[in-house]
Order: sequence, then structure tokens, then C-alpha cells
Amino acid sequence: MRIIDTTTTRRHLGFAQLIGALRRMFAGGCEVPLRHTHPIGDAGTLLIMPAWRAGLRLGIKTVTIFPGNSARQLPGLHSTYLLFDASTGVPLAQLDGNEITSRRTAAAAALAASFLARPDAARLLVVGTGRVAALIPDAMRAVRSIGEVVVWNHRPESARALAARLNDHGLEAHATDDLAHAVAHADIISCATLATAPLIRGEWLRPGTHLDLIGSFMPQMREADAACFARCRVFVDTPEALLKSGDVLDAIGAGAFDSARLQGTLAALCQDTQAGRASDVEITLFKAVGSALEDLAAAELVFDAVVQELVS
Repeated sequence: MRIIDTTTTRRHLGFAQLIGALRRMFAGGCEVPLRHTHPIGDAGTLLIMPAWRAGLRLGIKTVTIFPGNSARQLPGLHSTYLLFDASTGVPLAQLDGNEITSRRTAAAAALAASFLARPDAARLLVVGTGRVAALIPDAMRAVRSIGEVVVWNHRPESARALAARLNDHGLEAHATDDLAHAVAHADIISCATLATAPLIRGEWLRPGTHLDLIGSFMPQMREADAACFARCRVFVDTPEALLKSGDVLDAIGAGAFDSARLQGTLAALCQDTQAGRASDVEITLFKAVGSALEDLAAAELVFDAVVQELVS
């Protein structure tokens, strides 16, 4: 079994290549059971996420989620990934699950935006400053011509620090303390937080906006209020979002949304069985809870590239 380190995992997950790999996997499909979720005392949660293509590859990701880690200057999520031969069960590789999780999450958001954001979308608002949030601008630049990035976080100093890093990498970026104003002037809003109370309000959204919610992957987590779901054409990464996301569950409970109003999944968009954005004025919403399909696509992309390097 190969041990593929952080640097190598990251090197083979460029966003253009990864978005393409996700699109192919969503179009082709694979077996994805519901994730296992286990509380770890009062402090954290363990997720176990398997996916496979019979006769090809099998992958299992473990994720630990400890929201209190921010007070310890540690990431809130840690993960590992194991890849197997699905015809023999032979272990093939252990990969850096943190890199796979963060990069495939950002890439899936960008893949959705390629269908749902206006073609001329140029102003991106990033809500959050964690590992995934920091990757969103580069991912979105792979599908849209992003000219300006605005960063908001509940800790203003973190927003300023991320904006400075983005500027250092050649992006025009700045932090804001006024979330309502930033939402009202954004073309794409991408939320990547562990928030447990809504941050984005539907009344702030302007026509033509694309709202991307990639936090809130458990029932107790929320990033947007019910009014966002009432105003938007709603898409999800997988149907599991209707069961797992606190955003969706709140909107259903408030009568602002129900499954009959769901416009489609990322698989349907990639398979061309569901149209994406229909006009320049509609407001679209992509709600993601993450899928083991995405992890498998990313792990295979890395593993195949490493093997190819060895034989070249």
C-alpha cells in the first residue's frame, strides 16, 4: 500500500483537473451508501464515508469534526482516506484526507457554479476563513472570470488575514465587516463555515445572484435562513442534503421549501437531465453536504497520477 503525503496529494488536485474528474464521476455514478455519523462525547463527531465502483475502486474516508478546535488554533475537521482495489479488496493507498476533503469540496462548489452562476459573474463573496473557504477563490476562477473577492468572517481579523493572503497570490481581495452590503453586491456568495445560526438572509439577495452553501452538513448547522430557500431555485449535491442539512430542515419546517421544489442534483446537472440557470435574473442556491463520490473521484485522480509518474 502506498502512503501518499500531503504535498503529493495537493499537487495532483489542481482545480481544472479535479472539477473535470468530479463531473465525470457524477455523470457516470458510483455506489454511495448513507454516511455513518457518530457523536464523540459532547465535543465532536465522527463521519465514515464509503463509496465504490464494483470491480474498480473502493474508498473509505473518516472525518473527525471538533468545532471547538478554533479556540485551540486547530482546524475543526481532520480526515484520512483509504483506497482499495474493488475487485480484490487489496489496499492501494492511504492519502491525505484533509487535502481531498477541502479541495473536492471547493471543486464541487465550482462545478455547481459552472451550471448555476451567471456567465459574467465576477464578484465573489467568501463567508468563512477556514481551509475550504481559502480555496474557494481559486476553484471559482476555474469556471468564472472572478475579478474581485470579498471576505467576511465573524472574527474580522481572520477575514483581513485571508484577504491579505489572497492578495499575495495575485487576487484583488479585501475584507468587509458589513455582511448585508457584501451579499447585496455579490455575483456569487460562497459560505464555508461551521455556523449553527443563519448568516445569510434571503432579503439581502439581489436578482441574478448564485448562493453556494457548503457548510451545514449536519442538522444542527445553519448558514442561511428559510427566506433564502423561498426566493431561490434550489439544487443539491445529493438527495442526502434533504436529510442532513440544518439549512434545508429549517426551511422545510418553516414552510419555505419542500422536496417538490427541488430543481435537481449535481448528478442531474452533469448528466444533462436537468437544466441549470435559466435566466440572468433568477437567484440560484446550491446546497452541499458532501459526497463520498467526490472523495473517490479525487483519490483516484491522485493515485492514477502517482502511478503514472512511477512508470514514466
